[in-house]
Amino acid sequence: MQSGTKMQNMVPKKIFFTKGIGRHKSQLGSFENALRDAGIARFNLVEVSSIFPPYAEIVDREEGLKELKSGQILFLVLARNSSNELNRLITASIGLAIPRNRENYGYLSEYHTYGEPPEKAGAFAESLAAEMLSSTLGLDNYLIKDENTGRFRLNDAILLTSNVTSSAVVEKENEWTTVVAAAVMII
Repeated sequence: MQSGTKMQNMVPKKIFFTKGIGRHKSQLGSFENALRDAGIARFNLVEVSSIFPPYAEIVDREEGLKELKSGQILFLVLARNSSNELNRLITASIGLAIPRNRENYGYLSEYHTYGEPPEKAGAFAESLAAEMLSSTLGLDNYLIKDENTGRFRLNDAILLTSNVTSSAVVEKENEWTTVVAAAVMII
């Protein structure tokens, strides 16, 4: 029974979103700098899949970072993209869809692309999350985009859709650029 209790305690209570851009002569160095820019380089990162836990609270980045300790194992959904091709536009985005009934889980989607403006990539990541949620709820034929807000509706079954997107252009020859977007989970 004790191991079941430990697993129950692994459900994140809070989530914050962050993004970053890094540049360096190496791809790894640019990734590290992007994580620094996002405020999450000092943690041991473990990538997980795309479930937004029931009842999890969204907090801002600063509040979330205050609850963490350097070296801590941190679960996150991470989108990242890198390039060293001069003038190449790169984008990474996390989409979010939360159901109105908070007893149910929501979805996080990760998306990365080349040459696509951040607004378009963010909207696509957001639509991916909304589509996954609507499919889970058995309402995939009822998903509509509200033209006034740009957010998705599902017969009032979706409470919130959103995205966090990072985008950059490779500015120098022989220099790597990396973009990251993340949903960071606090247990």
